[in-house]
Amino acid sequence: MDYLMSLAADPAAWAALLMLIALEVVLGIDNLIFISILTNKLPEHQRERGRRIGIGLALVFRLALLGTIAIIVKLTQSIFSLLGQAFSWRDLILIAGGLFLVWKATKEIHHRVDPDPGPGLFDRGRATMTFGAAMVQIVLLDLVFSIDSIITAVGLTEHVPIMVIAVVVTVLVMLLAATPLANFINKNPTIVMLALGFLLTIGMVLIAEGFGAHIPKGYIYAAMAFSVMVEGLNMLDRRARRRLDEGGDKTTPPPAG
Repeated sequence: MDYLMSLAADPAAWAALLMLIALEVVLGIDNLIFISILTNKLPEHQRERGRRIGIGLALVFRLALLGTIAIIVKLTQSIFSLLGQAFSWRDLILIAGGLFLVWKATKEIHHRVDPDPGPGLFDRGRATMTFGAAMVQIVLLDLVFSIDSIITAVGLTEHVPIMVIAVVVTVLVMLLAATPLANFINKNPTIVMLALGFLLTIGMVLIAEGFGAHIPKGYIYAAMAFSVMVEGLNMLDRRARRRLDEGGDKTTPPPAG
């Protein structure tokens, strides 16, 4: 109790908490995008439950990993070298998760551009995945993102209570944002390719980090935010043109005769 009281009275601890919450929320975007778009493939009555379970599992994984910080820290230690490049368990996990995301995104982009596609990740008219299959994929990516998230937290602060609070707040934000994000993607077909591009980018970043290349996350998320802004302007432009066309149809007089 004295330890918690001392933390609560420490301005540095509050600054670390706010910084960690902001960082974890940004890192949680990757996890949230995958959960949101994957559950769109389920029958409509299962989507909400799928998102809740997926985000709940993200919380469970993160809290469980916080209880094994000593093991998590060891995941960053080198286990072998290949062609002069050292690899740790964290590197291998990031590479595997990145390859999975690249494969998933590439497969679904192929479905979108193929003139005779099979069922894809974003087919809105019918479900193309069982609930169990969706949960398996969400669990795998939850684990990858959770390990990356907790290692980031460990590098920022040594106080476990601060990490726990940041993780819980982040998951609550994900829980509130999941359904609006999934519905937005589901109702706007042009967002589909953008979301797939995000998954492809995230997968490539994970692979690069697994091979030791440090890519500042700020650049990645700034580019994603700019892409979203441009697509938002395109949506507003299409909506304005549609209203203009509808108004022109109403005011155009019928042809003579």
